[in-house]
Amino acid sequence: MTKINRIRSATMGFALLLALFFVSSVNADFSWPDGTLAAVSLAYDDALESQLDNALPVLNRYNFHATFYLTLSSPTLTGRLDEWRLAARQGHEMGNHSINHPCRASLPGRDWVTPHNDLDNWTVAAITQEINNANSYLFAIDGETQRTFTPPCGDTQAKDGEYLARVAPLFAAIRRPGEPVGEIQQLNLHHIPTWFPVNPSLQELTDYVSQSARHGTLASITFHGVGGDYLAVSAEVHEQFLAWLNARRDQYWVDSLINLSRYIEKQQTH
Repeated sequence: MTKINRIRSATMGFALLLALFFVSSVNADFSWPDGTLAAVSLAYDDALESQLDNALPVLNRYNFHATFYLTLSSPTLTGRLDEWRLAARQGHEMGNHSINHPCRASLPGRDWVTPHNDLDNWTVAAITQEINNANSYLFAIDGETQRTFTPPCGDTQAKDGEYLARVAPLFAAIRRPGEPVGEIQQLNLHHIPTWFPVNPSLQELTDYVSQSARHGTLASITFHGVGGDYLAVSAEVHEQFLAWLNARRDQYWVDSLINLSRYIEKQQTH
């Protein structure tokens, strides 16, 4: 090896060590409360009957706070408004999931999308106004001024462009479909990857959360029906999963996304 190559090799090795030291230093600056290894965000989309009947009682039994992303045109919301308000007083977050749940009908498997709720025909201005109005309606339910958002169907493309950047300033955090980040310092609060499980097994749920503990990051899971409705998890598996989390409180911090995002933002800023 020539002298120049030796110098080049030594320089590259030093740069690699410096980069590893920097990454380790950044990760060392972040810690979860009370020595926990990772955080878990449980969410429930669309304001469904089975969530009030089957999910909420189990959450309250274990004193876990979750986020309910309410579709404000849902009959369950108007018919059981007092129960949703009670859930908010119990510490659960009422998240924004729009008023009418507009989705893109042009995508595969979207034959259920009605013409007036076809996001392909909405402008960015129209969906922005809808989401902003939804925040006002939610304020009337829980009195909160800061909350998080999940785009209906995960769709963010209106007929004249992407709308997410327009609504991002309205929210502390936004969930979207995707794989968990490998390092918590890489987490973008306005693009939190979440899993939408359909009929998952207990093993699949616990494996997903265990992965977050290995990386010290956030596991975000978004359910729909619980023992009923659609895209459901069985009530039995859901309850077993919460019991599993309850037995591991020293490892996982389970909380609403608004609480988790506030903590993450402070840690990342620090």
